[in-house]
Amino acid sequence: MRLLATRNYSKVHQYVISILIITATTIVCAFSVNFIGYQAVALVLLLAVSFNAILFDIFPVLLSALLSALIWNFLFIPPIFTFRIDNAEDILIFLMYFVVALINAVLTFKIRRFQQKVEEKESKEKSIKLYNTLLNSLSHELRTPISTIIGAIDTIMDNPHKISEKNKNELYNEIEIASFRLNRQVENLLSMSRLEAGFIQPKNDWCDINEIIFSATKELKNESKNHNIEFTPNDNLPLFKLDSGLIEQILRNLIHNALQYTPKNSTITIEVNNDDNNCSITVFDNGNGFPQNKIDFVFDKFYRLNNAVSGGTGLGLSIVKGFTEAMNGKVELKNSPEGGAKFTIEIPVETSYINNLKNE
Repeated sequence: MRLLATRNYSKVHQYVISILIITATTIVCAFSVNFIGYQAVALVLLLAVSFNAILFDIFPVLLSALLSALIWNFLFIPPIFTFRIDNAEDILIFLMYFVVALINAVLTFKIRRFQQKVEEKESKEKSIKLYNTLLNSLSHELRTPISTIIGAIDTIMDNPHKISEKNKNELYNEIEIASFRLNRQVENLLSMSRLEAGFIQPKNDWCDINEIIFSATKELKNESKNHNIEFTPNDNLPLFKLDSGLIEQILRNLIHNALQYTPKNSTITIEVNNDDNNCSITVFDNGNGFPQNKIDFVFDKFYRLNNAVSGGTGLGLSIVKGFTEAMNGKVELKNSPEGGAKFTIEIPVETSYINNLKNE
């Protein structure tokens, strides 16, 4: 029932809609009363009151219960078009209907409120658990590169004349790798905050997708020393009108995920195509793939596989999904028949060739 979100409607809207539901039900009953009888009409009206109780706050529901009782009396209980009831049995049935309608409205509303409180409690507990997971991950994921940077700088500062140029370069390289790692985690946290706040507004502009892919792979060159990243630019592609910043972060997260979860010397392949006005990007590897029963969960926030490598916050793939959907696209994960994971991104885009742009 949360999907309807009717409880967030203004009071006026709730009153109006609840009255319209009773009115529509009355019209249906008016056409069918000769077949079902006026006693059965009471059950149909009660059903409408119950439906209102599921959707709205208590006072619009009580109004619909009172209104349905009066309508049943006026339009269906003989003599019709009056509020007079001549039959003692009908009087008793009417009073019972009125009481049952009120009790039904109140009980249904209270059950719904209780269910909402249970769901809110469960949601709160889940959020606390998720953020505890995030903090635990961050305590390692952020501390490690920070410690590396501080340790390398201290070594250089304390032994300026005793360290060879080769060792200095190695320490500088460690600082660079740790800085990129730290920057990626901060960037992911900021991206997740933007997604949750609904602040992601793609800034589309004409761009060369081949250049974006080269830029994403270049930034991960230090991490990819034990892997092979293969990308053959598709020179037949048009220019795409999309948000290059979002696309590049999607690619970085997908490639980084493959680097983390595939064995050394694995090959990560990137392909891009233009299919039916869609920019289609595929990132696949020849690793071990994902457990089939876990594929539906890998895009969930903070989700990590049981055998995941140490570190990582479980945000990378959820950001991939969030950024892709922000551009009205979709992302799909499958295990390749020959082995390994295969991520496919499809984003609807405007396309144009460079000659067309020169004429614009």
